[in-house]
Amino acid sequence: METTNWDWSIDPQGLRIGLRRISSRYDLPTLISENGLGEYDSLEADGSIRDAYRIAYLREHLMAIQDAISDGVEVLGYCTWSFTDLLSWLNGYQKRYGFVYVDRDETDAKECKRYKKDSFAWYQQVIATNGTSL
Repeated sequence: METTNWDWSIDPQGLRIGLRRISSRYDLPTLISENGLGEYDSLEADGSIRDAYRIAYLREHLMAIQDAISDGVEVLGYCTWSFTDLLSWLNGYQKRYGFVYVDRDETDAKECKRYKKDSFAWYQQVIATNGTSL
């Protein structure tokens, strides 16, 4: 199984299986309140952040959710973690999750300028098309 740079398993099919088991066992709808990929994002000289790995991660998980819905699971919603990069209690600003890059680190607040990552525009399109663009 593929893992993140922090040795967390990446298992979209496990998400589908988990959703099916919860639905079967409790017969209740599910709301996914937190899912995302922490990664070493790099701010390029032109202000871009190329995070195709995050797009791939989210796409695979969203497709697994779509499959679970096709299987009969009622999913009320899906929330990513997170909109902007944030300070991790364990990894500082090394491990970035957001669709928006915050230019700072543990030792230098810099200007805290925000930059939209490639995943920002991608997810915006996913939302606008209600997932049909996947």
